Amino acid sequence: MPFTELQNELNERAAQGLLRQRRTLDSPQSPHITVDGSSYLSFCSNDYLGLANHPQLIAALQQGARQWGVGAGAAHLVSGHSAAHHRLEQALAAFVNKPAALLFSNGYMANLGAVQALIGKSDTVFADKLNHASLNDAMLLSRTEAKRYRHNDMAQLAQLLEQTKTGRKLIITDAVFSMDGDLAPLPELLALCERHDAWLLVDDAHGFGVLGEQGRGSLAHFGVASPRIIYMATLGKAAGVFGAFVAAEQIVIDTLVNHARSYVYTTATPPALAGTVLESLQLIGEGDALREHLRELVAQLRSGLAGLPWKLMASDTAIQPLLIGGNQAALALSEGLRERGIWVAAIRPPTVPQGTARLRITLSAAHSTADVARLIEVLHELAH
Repeated sequence: MPFTELQNELNERAAQGLLRQRRTLDSPQSPHITVDGSSYLSFCSNDYLGLANHPQLIAALQQGARQWGVGAGAAHLVSGHSAAHHRLEQALAAFVNKPAALLFSNGYMANLGAVQALIGKSDTVFADKLNHASLNDAMLLSRTEAKRYRHNDMAQLAQLLEQTKTGRKLIITDAVFSMDGDLAPLPELLALCERHDAWLLVDDAHGFGVLGEQGRGSLAHFGVASPRIIYMATLGKAAGVFGAFVAAEQIVIDTLVNHARSYVYTTATPPALAGTVLESLQLIGEGDALREHLRELVAQLRSGLAGLPWKLMASDTAIQPLLIGGNQAALALSEGLRERGIWVAAIRPPTVPQGTARLRITLSAAHSTADVARLIEVLHELAH
């Protein structure tokens, strides 16, 4: 039976410390959650500004449901594109300083759709080796020639671009790398695009709402702007809701409307969510105090974890990876934290390279300094 083969594969994953299992939350997203009936202090959510359970967003969603109902009913190009969607697209474009924007169901589908629509078999895509899985899959599904460069290695990328003489060129990169927490050198990437007549697709899933003036994202953080930049961000992390968008020149957005299969052939997200994200944008824009508190928590954590036997990777963002190395060791440390009431996920291959299993500690503006102090205390206890 084929099931025997599947079970053998799962058993092998378990033996390697790679088996994935779900846990069930019995509470809303918050630094303090209930999982499988037990209470935990959580450091593994991407709710960076603590908006996922914000009362203003709850009220906006309730109002949106009263006005628009629950479901969109159809794809955007059929009858699912509401005035709420349209207003949100205009607001998102203005927020990130781009001419136009297009909503997608999630970041994975946004990346798949954008890459697939913009390049083809005669073109070339250039990708950072630590890009998110959605960018990697988008690269494969585009059926184009793919060239991967070492993480943030601009010299190697320049060589690859120089060697490519024909077709469209598209560089794709995370802005904040989701498992390392470091930043892509966007000014240098844009300079290479200008030199080699290429596009730059920036996945800012973990920068939108957190970085830059008023939380406008990584482009604002670096002060870069160009028609060559195609910008993608998600709405389920710092924004606290759900969905994603691509912002770019109007001709790029028109191309996606016509050719991005993950947009054309998918039911639109509920319009009530669009109205909720509009409210979230206002909170993000007014959230300088939240971002400052988050920066203070990052500094507190990095200072407090100095001297541990595990390496805290270089990151100034809310993503603070603690490098453990072996899969079983990372699982054991995660379990040790859990036994003491702290929830931090162990991240293992293939999400990260072999030998670099880690605890991916994520901070939120909803955490208190006491919360971070507790995590520091327990990690030192487990280390000794």
